[in-house]
Amino acid sequence: MTGVYNADCGDEISRWLTRYFAAGKTFRLVHYELQMKPRKSVKIEPLFPADEEVAYSDSAAVMLLSEAAVKDLSSRLDKDVTVSRFHPNIVVSDCEAFGEDSCYDLQIGSVRIKWVMACGRCILTTIDPETGIITRKEPLDTLKSYRQCDPSQKKIYKTSPLFGQYYISKQTGILHVGEPVYTISY
Repeated sequence: MTGVYNADCGDEISRWLTRYFAAGKTFRLVHYELQMKPRKSVKIEPLFPADEEVAYSDSAAVMLLSEAAVKDLSSRLDKDVTVSRFHPNIVVSDCEAFGEDSCYDLQIGSVRIKWVMACGRCILTTIDPETGIITRKEPLDTLKSYRQCDPSQKKIYKTSPLFGQYYISKQTGILHVGEPVYTISY
């Protein structure tokens, strides 16, 4: 990601993180400060509202994915994948695989989110988050075999398979694990 601004939290926390993770490499902790300039989502994906801004994510503040979709994908692969490979920040359970594809306005506790577009997946999904090993093929090739967009949407998604959904926040609040997710109908 380019154009992402952050403030480094310093050497002391870096040393602590590096010792804690004991991975043979140096870690830094950064955070986003209010005076820093966020990126406009619409410059990344034209379907986003002009006023939507993000700091660290690719294009959306919210990416939602169901556990059932990940389980469905794993059933098609030689090796199981976990939800962490896809970096959602909301994971839903107790729904059918790809049920999130038809959820447009949602409420979770006091939080309301509105659907913008599907998440077109890229080569980053081929990196195992546990090992850091990249395969360059899976699960992307398998996703491409059954999760393509409608031909009328090729201009938006090109050849990227769709897995997960992007949302914008309409009413902010605090989410809690286990809260029910409600579809809002108008």
